[in-house]
Amino acid sequence: MGANLSNMDNAHKSSKSSGRILTFHSTAKWMAHFDASKETNTLMVIDFTATWCGPCKYMDPSIQEFAAKYTNVEFIKIDVDELMGVSQEFQVQAMPTFILMKKGKVVDKVVGAKKEELQKLIEKHLN
Repeated sequence: MGANLSNMDNAHKSSKSSGRILTFHSTAKWMAHFDASKETNTLMVIDFTATWCGPCKYMDPSIQEFAAKYTNVEFIKIDVDELMGVSQEFQVQAMPTFILMKKGKVVDKVVGAKKEELQKLIEKHLN
């Protein structure tokens, strides 16, 4: 857990819920966090979003709810316009795109505002 806490300097924690949602504004800080995550078995859900994206805004309350419910899952928000290189690296072509990762590997992906599908995949990959 100590490694995760030290990475809090690199991101902004959402104040809307008790869950953990990190937002990255720097590719270097994202890469440092991503590299550290490869050492853990924690499920990471990356939400590729954009400020102008209506379906992304629609999903925000669901992500807040999931972060509060699944406290052992790490939720990450990445704005595709801010971190274009990261978005391209994950081949994001539509928003929202949710990439589920464990130990640095993609284990699943949801494209679109599909709350139920995302929740099923989170539950599937929790263990």
